[in-house]
Amino acid sequence: MSDEQMPLRERLVDAGVELVLAEGSGAVGLREIARRAGVSHGAPRRYFATHRELLSAVARRGFEELGRRFAGVRAEGIRARLEGLAREYLAFAAERRGMYELMFRHDLLNSDGSASDGPRLRESTGPLFGEMARLVGECTGDAERAPVVAAALWANLHGLAQLQGWGSVGLMLGEQREDALLEAVLTAHLGAR
Repeated sequence: MSDEQMPLRERLVDAGVELVLAEGSGAVGLREIARRAGVSHGAPRRYFATHRELLSAVARRGFEELGRRFAGVRAEGIRARLEGLAREYLAFAAERRGMYELMFRHDLLNSDGSASDGPRLRESTGPLFGEMARLVGECTGDAERAPVVAAALWANLHGLAQLQGWGSVGLMLGEQREDALLEAVLTAHLGAR
């Protein structure tokens, strides 16, 4: 399907994805998205009532991609699967830096479900977290605490991704020690192997 045949709403979201990947979340403005989509600067307002709605649609694409990457993790055993998810999360953060940053900027997004532009952003994020919590519960044998442990693990991975993105982990431990740091993160939340 050519750009002209693609629905304008999708072209706008595609332009937003392209922009956030190229220049980061701070560069995603309605005018620049419209320019990249080849439409007037007022065109996005016909499809997105607010800038937050458009950013949320762009972030939803990131969560969909992360979900596909999580679904592709194949590993024997629950802990190995959680390690695979953690590695995929860190790889996504490194490879799709601008998108990763936008996805967790809930101060910029309609994450509370108030958007009128389709499925709520929470409907994209909830299943990812739910799967992680389920696996954490199976791994630790404590389903009741699993959501809290999964949230702590996710927060730890998020911090690790940020530090890696800034080059701090290499300065602290050297590049060869990043695997050891990930193992320490997993052990802190899941227990020793």
